[in-house]
Amino acid sequence: MSVAQRGRWKTWAAISAALVGLTLPALTAAPAGATTNAYDSTYYKNAVGKTGTSLKSSLHTIISSDTRKISYDAVWNALKTTDQDPANSANVLLLYSGTSRSKALNGGDVGDWNREHVWAQSHGSFGTSAGPGTDLHHLRAADVQVNSIRGNKDFDNGGSAVSGAPGSYTDSNSFEPRDSDKGDVARMVLYMAVRYEGGDGFPDLEANDSTTNGSVPYLGRISVLKQWNEQDPPSAFEERRNDIIFNSYQGNRNPFIDHPEWVEAIW
Repeated sequence: MSVAQRGRWKTWAAISAALVGLTLPALTAAPAGATTNAYDSTYYKNAVGKTGTSLKSSLHTIISSDTRKISYDAVWNALKTTDQDPANSANVLLLYSGTSRSKALNGGDVGDWNREHVWAQSHGSFGTSAGPGTDLHHLRAADVQVNSIRGNKDFDNGGSAVSGAPGSYTDSNSFEPRDSDKGDVARMVLYMAVRYEGGDGFPDLEANDSTTNGSVPYLGRISVLKQWNEQDPPSAFEERRNDIIFNSYQGNRNPFIDHPEWVEAIW
């Protein structure tokens, strides 16, 4: 080895020795399941990055501020827009059954569609007053008979098949929607649990893990709703609906459609 080679070798040996024991900084990554949304820097700017009760409180403030309310009668026409069948503008798509039905067939007779309160109005006794009773984020078009079968039951897995709603099941105290509606239902229920916290003359609505809630302002089963949110991510139908309610009716959004991972971050 020449003198020059020995010099270069000693230099590299010194550098290597100096690096021994040093740890390179770890690469950072976004939290698992995190999503980004066009409203993160504006509408959700005070919620992004938070978790738990802090996130829930921030979202409540965001989605309850400067909102508009509509009457229960006005819900009929609103649903004809929010629930319009993308494949047939003369029809609405019905929750629980997936049936496409004429917008003109709204009413209370067999074969009609009516206004389903996904958060059953008896769970808190808020009725059809402007507010939770007319909040479009949990009101959906549904077949009259299927709506009656669901009644005011909590949500859970299992039961007997529901006539007129293939893939849906029910028992004495719970209702299971078909797979493609499971996430929709979960995100509507959890929106209500954040939107209505008892500070505006309406009851404090909360999701719990019971299926025997009766008339108290609770709705379950939260453990199953969380599974459904994961199992059935937001669809283009849900996203379009969220935009319409925000832009044309209430001026607020369902944050769990924009950020489904916030369900796990809160509950």
